[in-house]
Order: sequence, then structure tokens, then C-alpha cells
Amino acid sequence: MDQTSENVRAQMRKGVLEYCILVILSKREAYASSIIEELKKANMIVVEGTLYPMLIRQKNQGLLSYRWEESPQGPPRKYYVITEKGRAQLSEMDAAWKEIVDTIETLKNE
Repeated sequence: MDQTSENVRAQMRKGVLEYCILVILSKREAYASSIIEELKKANMIVVEGTLYPMLIRQKNQGLLSYRWEESPQGPPRKYYVITEKGRAQLSEMDAAWKEIVDTIETLKNE
């Protein structure tokens, strides 16, 4: 894969990462490394340096909250939880995603 292709993929992934975080947290609360693992399983490769600023931004926007929980191995873990405002945002993102996919499919099939 050439550099241009990789840049296109990276920009598209970055554009949907915040959406993916809300999708994951809509199913259950999670700590950062488990969010990264779930993203990796879905082939959305992300590093902590990318994830943490997004989690902070979403928390500051009121889309997420968090709680601390003691860990049997190591330091306490910060578990992120989607808020009602986050669920409303996720619903808007779902509608926007469907609209984008429908638009692209229309353009491709014309």
C-alpha cells in the first residue's frame, strides 16, 4: 500500500473513531485499553496517544463520564460510561452514518 492510500485510510478512520467509541460504550462501560482491544478486533488500529485525547474531549462535551475501579493487577482503572447526552449524540451519528452510506451507494450505482 502506498503512502497516499495509507493517508486516505488514516483520515477516514480518524473521522469515525469518535463514533466507534460511543458505539462500544453504548454496549457496556470500558476502560481505555479494552476500548483499544475492541477497536483492534474490528481492524480499527488505534494507539493510546490518539484515544485518550478523544475520550477527554467526549467527557468534556458531556458525552461520557467515568468512574474509578480497583484492579486486581496494578493501579485502579478508569471505566468510561456513555451518558444520556452521549446516547443522543450516538443516535444522531447513526442517522448521519446511514445517510452518508446511502449517498455513497447512490453515487456508486448511478
